[in-house]
Amino acid sequence: MMTNLVLFLNSFLSYLLLVAVFVLVIGVAVFLGIRLRMRANTKEAAIAAENTNSGATNEI
Repeated sequence: MMTNLVLFLNSFLSYLLLVAVFVLVIGVAVFLGIRLRMRANTKEAAIAAENTNSGATNEI
């Protein structure tokens, strides 16, 4: 009876560790995705501001 409990706890903790690793990897991916998107948005805003401040127009 005790061996079944030990085997169950071993299996349970193994899967719990696996889920923790998945959550960690997903968290890092989300953090990097947000960080990279914010960097791209900043660059796009700087380019847009540069285009409006330069006085260049597309009118003929």
